[in-house]
Formats: sequence, C-alpha cells, structure tokens
Amino acid sequence: MARLARSAAVQPPVVLPGDVRLMNGVATAIFLLAVLALLVAGVMWLSRSPLFSIRSIQLEGEIVRNNVNTIRANTTSRMAGNFFSVDLAKARDAFESVPWVRRAVVRRIWPDRLVVQLEEHRAAALWQADDRGDRLVNTHGEVFIANVGDVEDEALPTFGGPDGSSETMLAMYERLQPVLRKLGIEIEILTLSTRGSWRVLLDNGAAVELGRGSEREVTDRTERFVRTLPEITKRYRQPLEYADLRHTDGYAVRLRGVTTATPSAGKP
Repeated sequence: MARLARSAAVQPPVVLPGDVRLMNGVATAIFLLAVLALLVAGVMWLSRSPLFSIRSIQLEGEIVRNNVNTIRANTTSRMAGNFFSVDLAKARDAFESVPWVRRAVVRRIWPDRLVVQLEEHRAAALWQADDRGDRLVNTHGEVFIANVGDVEDEALPTFGGPDGSSETMLAMYERLQPVLRKLGIEIEILTLSTRGSWRVLLDNGAAVELGRGSEREVTDRTERFVRTLPEITKRYRQPLEYADLRHTDGYAVRLRGVTTATPSAGKP
C-alpha cells in the first residue's frame, strides 16, 4: 500500500496547449509594455512638471572677481529643465563661461535647489605672447581670458613665450624671483624664445640674458650672478644696465657707462 501511495503522489507535469502558451506570452508582453509606457510617461511628467522647478541656486566658494547677482543673471538663462531634467554638464559649462571662473561643480539638492561650488582664477602674470592683450596666467600656469583692467593695480609680471609654455614659465618665474629678490629687484618681464632661451627685464630697467637649459641650470647661473654682482657694482659705483649669463665660465655685464666685454679687433 505504501508503494502504491508514493507512486500516486508523483504526477507528470501538465503540458498546456500551444494556443494557451501563446496567449500567456502575449499577455506578459502587453503587461511589460504597459509598465514601460507608464514609466516613460512618469519620467516625461517629472521632466515637465512645475512642481519640481529649480527655485534656488546656491553659490559657494571664494567669489572675489565676480558679483553673485551677475553670475546668476549670466547663467540661469542657459539652463533648461527642472530638478530632474536639468543637464548638470551644460550647467557647469554655463558657469565656467563666466569671466574669472576657472572651475564649477554643480550638484542637485532635493527637492528644488542647485548648489554650485565655484573656483575663480587667481592671476599670477600677464600673458602677452601675441598681439592680444586680454589674457592672463593663473596660479596653475593656465592662460585664461579676462579683463586685464581688473588687475592693473596689482604688480604682476609679464610672460611672453610660445603657445603652451605658460606652465613652464610660471615654474621658472617662481624659481628665479626669490633669487633676484636678494638684490632688491623684481622680475618685470620674463620671456622664453622659440629656441628655449630665457631673458628677464627687471624693474630697475636692467635686462639679463639667462640662456638655455633646465630650471636647475638657469637657476644656478642666476644664483652665481646674484652672489657676485654686488662686488662689481660697488667697485664701479654704477647701476646694472645689462648682463649676459650665457657664458660657460662667467658672465658679462654692462654698467651704466662701464662694460666688462672686450672690444673686437679693429673696433674702437
């Protein structure tokens, strides 16, 4: 009897007719399509609903060169959509197109707010490598467009060099300036030729040819010059007018009315 009971408990699977399986498949597909349509409709409703409009834009960060109201006025017209549909990448581009803004990070804050973290350019030098006079170099060595009149009251040096050399020039300036400051002078203009030769014009009107080489080589030549120049100016009692540091074992100077260069044969 036990054996017969066990045999009766195991029933073969019921195989549905083909038309029933087809109807079940069609019903499932229709159900999934309906759910998908509802999701699409919900997303479209969210993207257009005024209930989720962006009601405030909060600006954070150190804002020195710009006015908060001006930033908002220049950017809000370029941002479309509500809290869910606004394109954060386009919003970031809108803020970064504002003069003096270097970087912007835009975040959504539920339920109706955008928070924008702004980083402004900090000017380190004027950039005058061509005829354009509206470009500056920031503290990262990047060239950016701005109103130069905003920094006319600041004692910024001027850089002039090939395109793409601004970062290298800033690094060289930051090495040379502390060395030359020991003489009580500042770099007014730093230039880099297309052949890689460095030259500075100092704020006392003197020009110094630094020559080519790595940062260390140029700095070493400058340090040697700074150590020995006071002896020369003290001896001749004349200010520096020009110096050429491109010599292997020394340098040539021209003081006002005095020179260490040897005249060529046949010349007075």
